[in-house]
Amino acid sequence: MTGGAAALVARARAAGARLATAESCTGGLVAAAITDVEGASEVFECGFVTYSNAAKTALLGVPKAAIAAHGAVSEAVAAAMAAGALVRSEATLAVAITGVAGPGGSARKPEGRVCFALARAGAPIATETVEFGAIGRSAVRAASVARALALMLASLPG
Repeated sequence: MTGGAAALVARARAAGARLATAESCTGGLVAAAITDVEGASEVFECGFVTYSNAAKTALLGVPKAAIAAHGAVSEAVAAAMAAGALVRSEATLAVAITGVAGPGGSARKPEGRVCFALARAGAPIATETVEFGAIGRSAVRAASVARALALMLASLPG
């Protein structure tokens, strides 16, 4: 993970980008990966860990109606989380992650389903859902961190 984070920090520095994270199932691991890199303070603005639905609403402005209609594990909620992180910070690029790390899940929201969103100043929000499968809580979280870093990296010029 550190390799992807190091590349992200370098590319963000070159692009003059400021980064923010909005995390649920990863519990701050993306922010931790970025801030493990020397020089991250030049590009990392902040991280929001919003594990509960109430925190998603209070800290990121995720509409309660979106959570009620789509559930916390949805692209709609991920998009609202990313947009909220961008609006509530000085960041120019924000990633959001919400999912079911496990163990458990349901037929509708199986273990290993993770929704991502990427918000950039002046651009439409991009979303995607990845089905990592029932590979275990730690593995789902690690794969989610790697995917979030890759999404941010791919969105920057370089």
